[in-house]
Amino acid sequence: MIGPGTGVRVYLACGVTDMRKGIEGLAALAQDHLRQKPAGGAVFAFRGRRGDRLKLLHWDGQGFCLYYKVLEKGRFPWPVRGDGAARLTSAQLAMLWEGIDWRRPDWGSPSCAPMTAARSSWRTGPWRRIP
Repeated sequence: MIGPGTGVRVYLACGVTDMRKGIEGLAALAQDHLRQKPAGGAVFAFRGRRGDRLKLLHWDGQGFCLYYKVLEKGRFPWPVRGDGAARLTSAQLAMLWEGIDWRRPDWGSPSCAPMTAARSSWRTGPWRRIP
């Protein structure tokens, strides 16, 4: 995805948003309900009622960019709170965009978990040579 990059402020609009809204409508929501300046460089995320649609609004310095994604299967993870905003990191935004639950990422089995320096030895890794 061509996007805002790392280190950007991300605001998630809790609750549901009418996905018929375009750039002007979402910018108004960011200003009125989230109490943020829409052209301030932050990314604003909005989810539809069914949960399978996500819109991101971002000011890139020249104009607004609107990203829209519809999942084939599943739903985008979203906070339970009904209104207001939640702050996300750019890493959490990347997980959200991919449909991964950013609230508690699933690393799968213990062999897929991030390794510490002590566990990353070739002798203890899953790739060790079997005699």
